[in-house]
Amino acid sequence: MSKLREDVRNVAIVAHVDHGKTTLVDSMLKGSGIFRKNETVKDRMMDSDDIEIERGITILSKNTAVNYDGVKINIIDTPGHADFGGEVERVLKMVNGVVLVVDAFEGPMPQTKFVLRKAFDLELPVIVCLNKMDRPGARPSEVIDEVLELFIELGANEDILDCPFVFASARDGKASLDMDNMKDDMNDLFDTIVKHTPAPIGEVDKPAQLLISTIDYNEYVGRIGIGKIEQGSLKEGQEAILVNMENKELQKKFKVNKIFEFEGLDRVEVRESKAGSIIAISGVEDINIGDTICDVDNPNPLPFVKISEPTLAMTFAVNNSPLAGQEGDYVTSRQLRSRLFREIQTDVGLKVEETDSTDAFRVSGRGELHLSVLIENMRREGYEFQVSKPEVLFKKEDGKTLEPMEEVTIDLSSEFAGTVIEKLGKRKGELLTMSESNGGYSRLTFLIPVRGLIGYRQEFMTDTKGSGIINTEFAGYEEMKGEIPRRKSGSLISFENGEATAYGLAGTQGRGEVFIEPGERVYKGMVIGSNPKGLDMELNVCRKKQQTNVRASGTDDAVKLSPAKNLSLEEALEFIESDELIEVTPKSFRIRKRILSGKRYKN
Repeated sequence: MSKLREDVRNVAIVAHVDHGKTTLVDSMLKGSGIFRKNETVKDRMMDSDDIEIERGITILSKNTAVNYDGVKINIIDTPGHADFGGEVERVLKMVNGVVLVVDAFEGPMPQTKFVLRKAFDLELPVIVCLNKMDRPGARPSEVIDEVLELFIELGANEDILDCPFVFASARDGKASLDMDNMKDDMNDLFDTIVKHTPAPIGEVDKPAQLLISTIDYNEYVGRIGIGKIEQGSLKEGQEAILVNMENKELQKKFKVNKIFEFEGLDRVEVRESKAGSIIAISGVEDINIGDTICDVDNPNPLPFVKISEPTLAMTFAVNNSPLAGQEGDYVTSRQLRSRLFREIQTDVGLKVEETDSTDAFRVSGRGELHLSVLIENMRREGYEFQVSKPEVLFKKEDGKTLEPMEEVTIDLSSEFAGTVIEKLGKRKGELLTMSESNGGYSRLTFLIPVRGLIGYRQEFMTDTKGSGIINTEFAGYEEMKGEIPRRKSGSLISFENGEATAYGLAGTQGRGEVFIEPGERVYKGMVIGSNPKGLDMELNVCRKKQQTNVRASGTDDAVKLSPAKNLSLEEALEFIESDELIEVTPKSFRIRKRILSGKRYKN
């Protein structure tokens, strides 16, 4: 028989990047009373990954739960950046409603539209939380109108247009249904979730079905599958079968080892869990995202959400530079292959393919940030490898070449608008809308090919003097837009192997911007700077001042050098051309030419 689980609510917190999702979850955890009054609690508790903490963004979706007035609220904190949209798409299968967080000053942004569209596709009810009500310049009344306009644009029905609005200051732990009377707790938000999020329907008497939406790993129990029990129940020690909708023939029987439910920041072991609950389950080695755990006598898998296709690809290869193998712990093709194929088991937005070479693998992802986070994680784990320039993935349809497009929203001071419009126009960007606020700021919306954005972000920050904000959303495929200008600067290349000297670099400074410091090891074919004239140029940065009969080698005035530009990984990915690679080690990023010697200059 069907039964509503009135004691459970399953919600996802979704929003544009930096609108305060993770801080809101912090406040919900604190407001639920799971911590002692004198307990020290860090900010952004759900961002546990080192890169998440450093960059202040959520990369992986996280599960938690709070108990409020006899109801268990399972909460999923989701990423806000478009490159990690695959995380949002799959976890929405676990929930019965979403809390859409919108900045009370900025209003709806590109990723707001993306996550809303996914929620509407699954017919999930929405609760809107206007966050940052304490922010100077907050304009909740106008933002409510902008949110409703976005709902109408996305084809929302009348029920969704009647959705509740909650006003919050997540940083201060306050939420209220009245924008003019902020309360000192989160109870209004909890009450709204319990009232407006449908209780999961649990058909307890039917055979068990659990759709795996997330994979975790523990060194003691191995792979852990996380998902919502759609029907039936699961018990510790129970015989079950693992089935996949795409390949129903591959079935594997196993015994359920342990079952965990979420309580605050912890996983609590339970003997049995019923339909409607979000659980973590261990005991099966080959479990993957999209698999269904079923009753042994009824192996009936559930369909999994279709994940958007990758738009960018790059080659990951074994490092073969003259400095290879000196800084990394994992340097072989077998280790590189194993690590990459392990990643796709937990990241559904990523794709890894073999190539003609046993030392190289083609990795496809949703954007530059998606791929750069993978590179950074591998580097920190001790891997050493080299990567190529990101390339756009085209499609063929009816004899035409189609390319991925992005809708780009830019907020900037009006004085810089002309420069940005001109630059993006050259990159085949089409200006869709332009609006100007009273504060001297403009919002520009462009439709532009993905390849037109590669290498642009650093130029954009320079053109807007660091004050501009650029956001992107995948906008489908269109016919190829034509040639886009390449990088204007050339590369300064080391002429020989050795150690860079201050004397050698002093002569290099006049040629362009330098990427290395004195004392750094270099090799023939390594890129040590950029040349604004657009030509590749070989230089000897290892030369030393020679002793003569009238002077000692160190008696002249000290050489004065300008500070080197230390490129970040993202800056290096934007800088390199197709004939260049980035050598990635746990200690260094080095740019090099594919061919280290011989003819390698641009045509």
